[in-house]
Amino acid sequence: MQSENTEKEEPTKHTKKDATKDTYKRHTEKSMSRRQEQQSYKGRKKENNMVRKIVLIIVAVLILTLSIAGFYAYQYFTSSLKPLDSHNQKLVQVEIPQGSSSKQIGQILEKNKIIKSGLVFSYYVKMNNKANFQAGYYQMSPSMTLEAITDSLEEGGTDEPVSLADAKITIPEGYSVDQIAELFSKETKLPKDDFLKVMKDEDFFNELAEKYPELLSSAKEAKDVRYRLEGYLYPATYYYYKDVPIKDMVTQMVDKTNQVLAPYYDQIKEKKMSVQEVLTLASLVEKEGVTPEDRRKIAQVFLNRLAIDMPIQSDISILYAMDEHKVHLSEKDTQIDSPYNLYINKGTGPGPFNNPSQQAIESVLNPEATDALYFLADVSTGKVYYAKTYDEHLANKKEYIDDKNN
Repeated sequence: MQSENTEKEEPTKHTKKDATKDTYKRHTEKSMSRRQEQQSYKGRKKENNMVRKIVLIIVAVLILTLSIAGFYAYQYFTSSLKPLDSHNQKLVQVEIPQGSSSKQIGQILEKNKIIKSGLVFSYYVKMNNKANFQAGYYQMSPSMTLEAITDSLEEGGTDEPVSLADAKITIPEGYSVDQIAELFSKETKLPKDDFLKVMKDEDFFNELAEKYPELLSSAKEAKDVRYRLEGYLYPATYYYYKDVPIKDMVTQMVDKTNQVLAPYYDQIKEKKMSVQEVLTLASLVEKEGVTPEDRRKIAQVFLNRLAIDMPIQSDISILYAMDEHKVHLSEKDTQIDSPYNLYINKGTGPGPFNNPSQQAIESVLNPEATDALYFLADVSTGKVYYAKTYDEHLANKKEYIDDKNN
């Protein structure tokens, strides 16, 4: 019996031992599996981190590359808006064929080394609503701005190529005779007085008056004028040749004014005004107003004052009388003894204060109806405020000028 019991116990002990081994084995396998999983997770995590770093580096490089490219593109674009070479005034004759688009014109100008980029030129034309470019031959230089180039293209060139000029003079709208003389001297390297001598030459003026009687008869009758041709040198582009007298170039300027005014001569007579009066008011409007709407309205304000024998009282007249530029006028300034002082003198004075544009001339001949007698401009916004009475004008001054500056 004892032997049988022993035999029966032995299998039982063997089973427990095996079970223990199996349990240990399974535990070991689980531990190894967990370690493998942990190692695999760490490996994947490390790999993901590496991939993330690579992606971030690539993105950073792309952003940096795009930023650099954008910066240089912006630099190229802005530099292309400026003159190609502001110091190079050597003229080049350029032909613009009939029917050329702005893109084609840009390519022509770039090929002739007048501008840096034809593409930027085309963009500039579209953004600034430049149009009506005319075919022809033009004399341009790398020192010209895109504005000057497009203005020249709108004015038109010559039908046939002409000899290259020694200087090209573009007169801005509203330039006075003295300013034109300075510009002439700058472009031609000749003394300013060479131009002013022509302006003071009475015999030359009389020759022009005979050639353009409808234009210059009222200028000939004017008294106390500084320059008889002030107001009659139309703002445009002109060519100077060393072997051609300055008088010939001035004649071109006067002829251009006559061409511009020719359609208005009958209207001027109907309004019972002289050409001198129209150009004088236009020269004030040129400086006092910016937008076409304000210019027409300001013109009517001046006409309203003249109708009731009230002084025009334009600061432009004082600045011309003083022959200097000032931002703010003093009470003493407005009392300067000069026939051009329209603060103390009624009417339009001796004559124009500068050489006005066609738009300013049209504003005087076709003003916008208003019963205002006063106006002032907020220089920070450019907005013009009108008033019927002096009290309203003072209120506008307090609100839009004085209070803003305090």
